[in-house]
Amino acid sequence: MSHWIIAPVILPALLAPIIAFVMRHDISLARAASFAGTIALAAITVGLVIMSADGSTHVYTLGNWPAPFGIVLVLDRLSAVMLLLTAALALIVLLHATATGWDNRGRHFHALFQFQLMGICGAFLTGDAFNLFVFFEVLLIASYGLMIHGGGRVRLQAGLQYVVMNLAGSTLFLFALGTLYASTGTLNIADLALKVRELPVEDAALIRVAAILLMVVFAIKAALFPVQFWLPATYSNAPAPVAALFAIMTKVGAYAIIRIHAAVFGPDVAVLDGLIGDWLMPAALVTLAIGAIGVLGSQRLMPLLSFSVVASMGTMMIAVAAFTPQATTAALYYLLHSTFSAAALFLLADLVVSRRPGGDALRAEPPIVQNGLFAALFFAGAIGMAGMPPLSGFLGKLLILDAMADTPHMVLSWVAILLGSLLIILGFARAGSLLFWKSTAMAPNLQATPEATPLTPDSPAPARALEVAPTMAALAALALLSVFAGPVTEYLSAASHQLFDGSDYVNAVLNLGEEG
Repeated sequence: MSHWIIAPVILPALLAPIIAFVMRHDISLARAASFAGTIALAAITVGLVIMSADGSTHVYTLGNWPAPFGIVLVLDRLSAVMLLLTAALALIVLLHATATGWDNRGRHFHALFQFQLMGICGAFLTGDAFNLFVFFEVLLIASYGLMIHGGGRVRLQAGLQYVVMNLAGSTLFLFALGTLYASTGTLNIADLALKVRELPVEDAALIRVAAILLMVVFAIKAALFPVQFWLPATYSNAPAPVAALFAIMTKVGAYAIIRIHAAVFGPDVAVLDGLIGDWLMPAALVTLAIGAIGVLGSQRLMPLLSFSVVASMGTMMIAVAAFTPQATTAALYYLLHSTFSAAALFLLADLVVSRRPGGDALRAEPPIVQNGLFAALFFAGAIGMAGMPPLSGFLGKLLILDAMADTPHMVLSWVAILLGSLLIILGFARAGSLLFWKSTAMAPNLQATPEATPLTPDSPAPARALEVAPTMAALAALALLSVFAGPVTEYLSAASHQLFDGSDYVNAVLNLGEEG
C-alpha cells in the first residue's frame, strides 16, 4: 500500500489552513506556498500515472480498515489521468491569477484554491459513494468562496443561485445514498458492483430509484439538461481564473457518471436493462443543442464561453451515454480537450475584457492594445472549442462520431454533433469579428500594437508575458493532445477497458491480500 495515493488529498488539505491562518496578510508568502504545493501536486500526479500505467489497481485503506467497512482510496488509470489533468489545469490557472493580480482581490484566494484541489482530487480517488458526497461538499464550499472572490452584487447573486442549485443536488444525493444503502447494505463502489448484480429482478425497484437519483445529482454537477441553467450565470460572473478552474468542475460530474454508472449500474446489469443510457442520451442531445444555440445568440463574450462549455458537456455525454469502452475512450479524450480549451478561452477573455471600454459586450469598439495577438489567440481557442482541425477538438469529435457509428443513436448523435459544431463555429466567428476585426476597421490608420498606439495615463497596459503565458500553455496542451493523440488514446482505451471489465477493481478493493 503506497502512501503516495493519499498525497493529492492530504497535501492541499494541510496547505490550505496554513495559508488561511498564517499567510493571509502576506500575499507573496501565500503565492509561494500555493505554487510550491501545486507544483508538488503535479509531480505526485505524474508519479501516480506512471504507477497505474501497468493496469494494476492500487488501494489505500485509511486506518488499515478493510473494505467495505473502512474508507478506501482507489487509484487506477482513469483516476490517475484525472488527477494529472487537475494538477496541470491548477498550475495554469494559478499562474494567471498571480500574474494578473486576481488573487490579491481577497485574502483567502489561495486557501480556497487549495481546498478546491483537495475536493477535486478526493472525488477522483474515493472508492466509496458516501465519501464522494463528502468531497462534493468540499467542492461546493470552496467553489462558492472562489465564485464570490472580489465581491460585487451580480457575483453574489450568481453565487447564491449556484449554491442553492448544488444544495438541492446534495439533498438528492443523500436520498440516493440512503436508498442505495437500504437496498444493498453497502456504499463501497466495488461492493456495490457485486451486490447490485446479485439482486433479483423483482427486488430492483429501489435500485432503479437510486440509480436515477444519482444520475440527476451528477447531471447537476455536469450541467446536463434540464439542470444546466446554473452554469451560464455562474461562469459568466465568476472571476476569469475561477471560471477557468471551474472547467474541471463539470468534469467531476461526468467522471462520477462514468465511474458509478459504468461500474455499478452498467449496461450488463439485468435489473436496470439499459435504463441509465435511455435517460442520459436525450439529456445529452438537448444539452448540446442548448449550448450551441446559446453560443450563437450570446450578446456578451463571457456568456458565449459559458454556453460553449454547456455544448462541450453535451457532446461528451453523448459518448458517455453509449456505455461502451470505445465510446468512453472518445469521451475521455474529449474531456481532456474541452477542459484545456475552456480554460484557454476564459483566461484570454480576462485579458481582453479588462482592456476593452465596452467590457465583454459583443460590439465593435476602438482597437485595444495588442489587438492582433489577442485575435490570434482567440482564433486558436475558438477552433479548438468548435472542433476544427488541426487542434484536438477535431480529433475528439471524430472519435465520438466513430464510436457512435455502431449504436442505435447514430443518426441523432451525428446530426446533433455536426449541426452543433456548425452553430458554434458561426457564434465564435461572429464574436471574433466584432471583438477584433470590426474594431480594427473602426480605426484603419491605427496599428493596434503597444509601439504604435499612443497610450495615455488611463490606457490599459499591454499584457505582460507572464499574463499571456497561461493562455498559451492551455492552447499548447491542445496541440500536444493532437500530436500525441495515438499514445493518449491508447492509454485512455486501456483505462476504459479496465473500467468496464471491473474485475481487477473489485478484486483489488475487496481482496487486499492479492494487492500486496
